[in-house]
Amino acid sequence: MLKALLTDVDGTITDAHRRIHTGAIGVMRDLMEQGIEVVLASGNTACFMDALGRMIGTSGSFIGENGGVHRAVYTGELRINGDPAAPRAAFEVLNAYFARKGVRLELYSPQYRFVDIAFARTVLSAEVREVVRDFPVTILDTGFAIHLQPLGITKATGFQRLAADMGLSTADFLAIGDAMNDREMLATAGIGVTVANAPPGLRSQVAWVSEKKYGEGFIDAVRHYSSYFRD
Repeated sequence: MLKALLTDVDGTITDAHRRIHTGAIGVMRDLMEQGIEVVLASGNTACFMDALGRMIGTSGSFIGENGGVHRAVYTGELRINGDPAAPRAAFEVLNAYFARKGVRLELYSPQYRFVDIAFARTVLSAEVREVVRDFPVTILDTGFAIHLQPLGITKATGFQRLAADMGLSTADFLAIGDAMNDREMLATAGIGVTVANAPPGLRSQVAWVSEKKYGEGFIDAVRHYSSYFRD
């Protein structure tokens, strides 16, 4: 039986305009009232995840920076899961390269990031990959931002470390996501599912796909597996 829910944020518990889906909040709160842990996972910063968890009403467990950081409950220690040196060096090269082309890269919350570098999708991710191909970094295009991460750091590695800190196994979780950067996380969970707005490459690799998009798909997925949370 499942003991916890792990969910991506943007595109999964939001609507098409990145607004939080109020119905999704209600479903998460219903689970929490049943004693089910709810964990948020995102490419966003730790401070953003902390605020979001408090507003939703979770116990404070989250994965941020696409696995670069995690924390188990509000009183837990923030864990830093990677070395930011390579992403920072790669960004310096990218910044200089695109500046020569007259393009300014817009960083997202650099002062609040511990591991990864995130910037606006004003350039092609394929070109980014080519420019930094010799750097030990992974390029993630989430559809909302382009991220530079140390090799080997994913939402799945953050998930494994967080589950251990919570005294759980990743097999105890239902995980829901919508993008290719969720793929490893969904594969690591006991059950990994996605919503209808996910790309075909992700939909073909999960246990179940909702016919509904965004937050409506999230609600549909939780309801589909609701019996798995019962003793």
